[in-house]
Amino acid sequence: MRVLVADDERLLADTVAEGLRRLSMAVDVCYDGDGALERVGVNRYDVAVLDRDMPGHTGDEVCRSIADSQVGTRVLLLTAAAGIRDRVEGLGLGADDYLTKPFAFAELVARVQALGRRSTPALPPVLAQDGLALDVGRHLATRDGRPLALSPKEFAVLHVLLRADGQVVSAEELLEQAWDEFADPFTNAVRVTVMTLRKKLGDPAIIHTVPKAGYRIGGTA
Repeated sequence: MRVLVADDERLLADTVAEGLRRLSMAVDVCYDGDGALERVGVNRYDVAVLDRDMPGHTGDEVCRSIADSQVGTRVLLLTAAAGIRDRVEGLGLGADDYLTKPFAFAELVARVQALGRRSTPALPPVLAQDGLALDVGRHLATRDGRPLALSPKEFAVLHVLLRADGQVVSAEELLEQAWDEFADPFTNAVRVTVMTLRKKLGDPAIIHTVPKAGYRIGGTA
């Protein structure tokens, strides 16, 4: 899942982003509405977490722009205003959900994950193939019942591959969906992550390389 976090409270934005990254989400961060507008115009996000009261363009304006673009990005608005009128107004802008500050991080995570499921075709809560099972909500991975100790990035790559349901996923697509905006397009991070992931998954090999195309899970090598 790729997420944008935009809030002028830098500590809050950075803390939320770091927490989401630990759950294998690719997170971009900015601290004003102008930066948020720029990023949603360039990148495809599953979820955007926007503070309503940001300098430059407000979170309301960014939310309206996302809704008008119809790109499928789900919007979670954050605000200190807890009145019913404020919530109704925010949802009327095209937001998909609304969370008042201060909030519990666990609740924010649950809302982001729920919105992420709505940004793509519905998927089962546990993705499974060839003895491999990925419980995204609980952040657990197993193969043939054996728990897998995966890094956040390995978990994210595995999630993208399983979500593809046997289709080939290019290295560029993996980089876009599992890494943030600072990822170097010429890096070998994808190749290295897939290599370590294969070692942890064990034999028989389940992640196959398709020459000049990318990677897929299942089928024959």
